[in-house]
Amino acid sequence: MKIAGSTALVTGANRGLGRHLAADLLARGATVYAGARNPDSVDLPDVTPVRLDITDPASVAAAAELAGGVNLLINNAGIDTRTDLLDGDLDLVRLELETHYIGTLSTIRAFAPVIAGNGGGTILNVLSVLSWVNFPLHGSYGAAKSAEWAMTNALRLQLAERNVRVAGLHVGYLDTDMAATITGPKSDPASIARLAVDGIEADAYEIVADDVSRRVQAGFPGGVAALYPQLS
Repeated sequence: MKIAGSTALVTGANRGLGRHLAADLLARGATVYAGARNPDSVDLPDVTPVRLDITDPASVAAAAELAGGVNLLINNAGIDTRTDLLDGDLDLVRLELETHYIGTLSTIRAFAPVIAGNGGGTILNVLSVLSWVNFPLHGSYGAAKSAEWAMTNALRLQLAERNVRVAGLHVGYLDTDMAATITGPKSDPASIARLAVDGIEADAYEIVADDVSRRVQAGFPGGVAALYPQLS
């Protein structure tokens, strides 16, 4: 789709990757609604802040009514509680599923008719390499992202007939607040935002944005032995 002249809503746009996505869209000529639980935390000029908590159906419905001209939705809002699947608090596991899966689905259900009614467009779900491979430190996060990826695949088939393209962005650690305690390599979120918007403009269904995600994707044919060599 053409970004210039489009109208986009980005969830979790007050910081991190979401802020960079909103900024990149603006730079390319889009009108941007910046969703955040606290709209006062949105500091980008020239965007329209929108109060949006994707886990609150009333908030999602109000955002869809306010941003009625949207033809591009980017589902970026997320959390990582780093909850252990065996011993961690189940309420935190539920919170991650409520956010990444149910919250994202709720937002798509609200905005898909809007996008279709505006002649069609694109929905981008910000996924993760952890939707494909998982480790104990991020057990609950990866499980929720895997569910979001499965939902992305189902909805891209269902919404294609309504001229709504559903894409997924896969990326490893980003140099943002969410990964502040991670000591390994991290990608620049501004660069990933540019790649993501490039992918939207190219009508890509799957945007694999960094080397670690490409390596994991390439390991699929090898099964468990390739993805988890420590088990061999």
